[in-house]
Amino acid sequence: MPTPGREVIANIDRLNAHMDRHGLSAVAVRTGPNFTYLSGMAMPGTLARHLDAANTVRGFMVLWPRKGEPILVLDAFAETLARRASWIGRVEVYQAYVESLYTRVAELIAEIGLAGVRIGFEEDGLSALHWAEIKHALPKLEMVNCSRMMDEVRWVKTPGEVALQKKAADLLDDALLEVFPTIREGETEREVHVRMVAACMRRGCAFVHGILNSSSNMVMYGGESSVPFRKGDFVRNDYVAYLEGYPGHQSRLAILGPPDAEQQRGYDLTLDVHRKTIDRCRAGVTAGEIYAFASAEFKRKGIDYPASLVGHGIGPWFHQQEPVLRRNSDIVLEKGMMLAVEPQRLHWHLQDVVVVGEGAPTLISDKFSTDAPFVIQG
Repeated sequence: MPTPGREVIANIDRLNAHMDRHGLSAVAVRTGPNFTYLSGMAMPGTLARHLDAANTVRGFMVLWPRKGEPILVLDAFAETLARRASWIGRVEVYQAYVESLYTRVAELIAEIGLAGVRIGFEEDGLSALHWAEIKHALPKLEMVNCSRMMDEVRWVKTPGEVALQKKAADLLDDALLEVFPTIREGETEREVHVRMVAACMRRGCAFVHGILNSSSNMVMYGGESSVPFRKGDFVRNDYVAYLEGYPGHQSRLAILGPPDAEQQRGYDLTLDVHRKTIDRCRAGVTAGEIYAFASAEFKRKGIDYPASLVGHGIGPWFHQQEPVLRRNSDIVLEKGMMLAVEPQRLHWHLQDVVVVGEGAPTLISDKFSTDAPFVIQG
């Protein structure tokens, strides 16, 4: 069992139920979302890069048996941090560059008596080379893909996850409310972005990324540039600010000076579709139906909707997770799912985080009013 006294916010009851349903005696996971979810810790800096590279020789894994004590397996560089930050009590260390993580994991599987059973591994995160290495070491082990199962486990949140996600959302809104009023005509995207990152990190974020662009910049998601803000420009943003591994992730529109009539109409149109789409996010509806609804609402207003999604699930380590609200998705929304809803077009980008319920969803990102665009004076 995890370390006594540490609050485990992962949905372990759901994990156990899914493991039973799939006949798994354990899962062994290494990708960022699943490692962070089960270990209760978010790797910082250079250590974080090793979670995202399947070919790294300094990777980490969580071995979580259905019965018995979970094991955190990592290299010596991460040992002290793991003993401080993870809720898993048993930490096993291998010598990176000398020993293989995957050989060590195979040894531990044998040690706890699971060398001949059925264990889930991430087929989309474990390289073919490392999969074969484990299989060679444990020829009687039945290795099966658990990637989709782990998505399903993670996508229904616990109260602890909702509370942490709320803190992260509030933190990001506070940062936006601090920085928006300071933006001045002639400042570049990059200069404002620096202040946004600093505002988030001062409040406790470990890592911040995303975009901040002027509506006069036609290259979206191209990074922050030397393009200056001008009077009448919208400030488009799509930040991800990680707090203890969970992302604040909402978008608000600001404008330098009062909007003209056409800009206000564009904002009101986008807000109307945005809030109607949020209201559709209820248990029993499919992700594809929500996409179709938002697309039809834009069409009804004379606008073709070209984007490939209108929102997505949200969770640890990587902000964009299943269920993705995309065309024809048959994933049925469940009570307790958390979604970032964003039926956006061009620079008209509003985004909010909600928790799905039986009735109307609960708005988590409620600290920053979106009733009107934020007007930057000065």
